[in-house]
This record gives sequence, structure tokens and C-alpha cells, in this order.
Amino acid sequence: MNKKTIVIIDDEENFCKLVKKNIENTGEYVVFTATSGKEGIALVKQVKPDLVLLDVVMPEMDGTDVAAQIREDESIQNIPIVFLTAIASEDEAQAESQASITRGYTVLSKTATVKELLSCIKETIR
Repeated sequence: MNKKTIVIIDDEENFCKLVKKNIENTGEYVVFTATSGKEGIALVKQVKPDLVLLDVVMPEMDGTDVAAQIREDESIQNIPIVFLTAIASEDEAQAESQASITRGYTVLSKTATVKELLSCIKETIR
């Protein structure tokens, strides 16, 4: 079976490790992590993953800027991005006040269960 590749970009290193472990425990994915937007963009260009899980609030470069740079690069612009964030629940993320930040992207709360995360990944990668 060919494993799908995921890149997690989040400034919280321990969160990255936890999510990576939970995803890789399925045996279906290989996960790479980056703890800054700049590092994440370079990693996405290098790995060309099947999916990017991206935090919204990060120092120096936030997730929306990272997503914009990914979308501007023809070699990686079609890679699906899911915002994995603590700034809002799924309901709040879909509300009008958050819509401009996440418009056009799937949003998953960092408080989502492992089952919800894996379901979102499967649905997005299909």
C-alpha cells in the first residue's frame, strides 16, 4: 500500500509531535512537521505532500500567509490545505466573522478528536 504524505505546519512543537504520532499510528500516512511558516513552505516544496495541516496563528508568518504563498506557487498550488486551529471551533470557523480568514478551506479545531481528524484527512485526500 502506498502511504499518503502529510505536512503539519504549526509553531507548537509538542502539538506537531502528538498529531504526527496519532496520524502515523494508522499505518496509512507518513507525516513531516515544520514549526514556522517559512520552514513549512520549504518543506511543502520539497516533499509535495498529499495534504497540508496548517495552524492559523503563528509568529512571523500566519497560516493565511502560508496558504497564500502555497497557492501562488504552481508546483504546489493544488495541494489540499486544512486549517487546524485553536482560534475557533468548527461552528465558529464557519461563522461570518471567521469566514474571511478561512474562506475556501476546510477548518478543523485543535480540540477535534483523533477520529474526527482522521476522518477529515480521509475526506480531504480521497
